[in-house]
Amino acid sequence: MYLGLDLGTSSLKALLIDDSQRILGSASAPLTVERLHPGWSEQDPDSWITATRAALAELAKTHAAELARVRGIGLSGHMHGATTIDRTGKVIRPCILWNDTRSYKEAAELDADPQFRRLTGNIVFPGFTAPKLKWMAAHEPEAFARVAKVLLPKDYLRLWLTGEAISEMSDSAGTSWLDVGKRAWDDGLLAATGLDRSQMPSLVEGTERAGALRADVASDLGLPAGIPVAGGAGDNAASACGMGTVGDNHAFASLGTSGVLFAANNRYLPNPDSAVHAFCHALPGTWHQMGVILSATDSLNWLSGVTSTKPAVLTSELGETLQAPGSVMFLPYLSGERTPHNDAAIRGAFAGLGHESDRAALTRAVVEGVSFAFRDSLEALAQAGTALTRVTAIGGGSRSIYWLEALATVLNLPVDLPEGGDFGAAFGAARLALIAAENADPLSVCTQPATESTILPNRDLAPAFDEAYRHYRALYPAIKGAMS
Repeated sequence: MYLGLDLGTSSLKALLIDDSQRILGSASAPLTVERLHPGWSEQDPDSWITATRAALAELAKTHAAELARVRGIGLSGHMHGATTIDRTGKVIRPCILWNDTRSYKEAAELDADPQFRRLTGNIVFPGFTAPKLKWMAAHEPEAFARVAKVLLPKDYLRLWLTGEAISEMSDSAGTSWLDVGKRAWDDGLLAATGLDRSQMPSLVEGTERAGALRADVASDLGLPAGIPVAGGAGDNAASACGMGTVGDNHAFASLGTSGVLFAANNRYLPNPDSAVHAFCHALPGTWHQMGVILSATDSLNWLSGVTSTKPAVLTSELGETLQAPGSVMFLPYLSGERTPHNDAAIRGAFAGLGHESDRAALTRAVVEGVSFAFRDSLEALAQAGTALTRVTAIGGGSRSIYWLEALATVLNLPVDLPEGGDFGAAFGAARLALIAAENADPLSVCTQPATESTILPNRDLAPAFDEAYRHYRALYPAIKGAMS
């Protein structure tokens, strides 16, 4: 038995597989985000431990015997979060999350230093970890002075599970402190934020052993003491392991809270000017590129909130047949945008509203706007040297066939749906647990699922969507100018 723990923004998920990778059971526990000021997004790290205990207690109700036979644990988590620890192991302040944009000025200052793009292969985005520590140094100097370790969210869970401060390459690549080509911390990048290597966790590959489960925690969770905890992965790299997206140019589109267009690479292909992320993959000797949209299904969730209508009801009102683009357009920049704009200050907008614009028109605009944002990422990937021939869709938005047909038509790519099953980050983390515990071949474990169906682009509507995309592209500079 192997256990995957995925620390998401809204919940902690525990998933149990056996040695044939059959999913035996899963459970989750909710998490909340605190937004004390506009642009802020924080979480209490101790809530992650509480959620882990709750999810495993729920799983133990039906699978206690299987949990007692677990041979390895894998970790996945939301990336970039700044979890600061003092010399006693105590959390200094709430974790500043990936979608927090308060450090946009500090990010710009670091990005202006040529060594950052040269060594990390990425723009220094406000959501990344390094500018958050620079913000702490400026705004919370007493707290900054206490920092003994900076841990990514999943690695704080590892500290609790094993007592060791260890991270791995895929998650650490999103800090702006890692030389991504060399897969190592860089002293110059750390010094630019007033830190040094002693304040970083040690590094392993995602498939390697990274600590062993402490006896007291094992007893608490109903797991065997001493079992290995795998290096694991950041959430998108873990999802890629779950999907088998580990071969060169294999790709998936994640329609989750954020949106990700993810392509695996067998070599390091940085192109920071395109605002594409170039990170280490969870498997040794591999990298990946990502175009990232900060508000994908989160845009639909926002519309759901303001209309007091469930997201599934909103998309059901569109019917099953794709329509030509409507007169209303939506820019999904509710909390800024990464690819391709790197703009933390921009905000979303509806354009083209009229008296005839009903709720369905707004929903259609949101679906189309998020799909156009994915097209932005596809164009950025092409600029970075990666041409895709098809993508696999995952995430909550992939339950809407209308949305998938819109996405396929906007991208002009076939969109595959995997056969029924859970191939997300928790499953990828469980696969990494299996590899680490059994010293298994990563490629033989991280295989691709069978395809249940394929959504093809609507050729009749493609010209209309191409024209609408051109109008969409013209809106960003217009509203940026109006908001500046």
